[in-house]
Amino acid sequence: MAFPPGKLPMGFTSNYTDVTAIHDYLNAHNQARAQVGVGPIKWSDKVAAYAQNYAAQRANDCKLQLSGGPYGENIAEASWNFSPTEAVKMWVDEKPFYDYGSNKCVGGHDCLHYTQVVWRKSVNLGCAKVQCKNNKWFFVICNYDPPGNFKGERPY
Repeated sequence: MAFPPGKLPMGFTSNYTDVTAIHDYLNAHNQARAQVGVGPIKWSDKVAAYAQNYAAQRANDCKLQLSGGPYGENIAEASWNFSPTEAVKMWVDEKPFYDYGSNKCVGGHDCLHYTQVVWRKSVNLGCAKVQCKNNKWFFVICNYDPPGNFKGERPY
């Protein structure tokens, strides 16, 4: 499900004012999900508030450290002000390293960011971005509810 820039579904409300960023996070996720036959993920202000809170904590040091919270999680950082689409692309670019047959990452590469993006049971999304204070890099986090990447389960 893709939405035109700046437009969200009728009846959609959010406490987050950057509708374009929400649109971009959703579209990037839902394009990857559609490629493997997984239904769309939707925005959750509750999950987004969690993401924003954790991103604010990471703003001081910009460490790529998982929150350990109740949600599935992907994090990324870049030295430029990367867009939501670019952040999600970093995770989706791991797709070639996921082997569906064995349900494993192959070639010594990580693929768990990708599998979280397309995890069929994850239906709520919240993301946030901050500029780090120590090195001026940018930190992005997306959280997923319910979480994915359970051992022995396939993402789709």
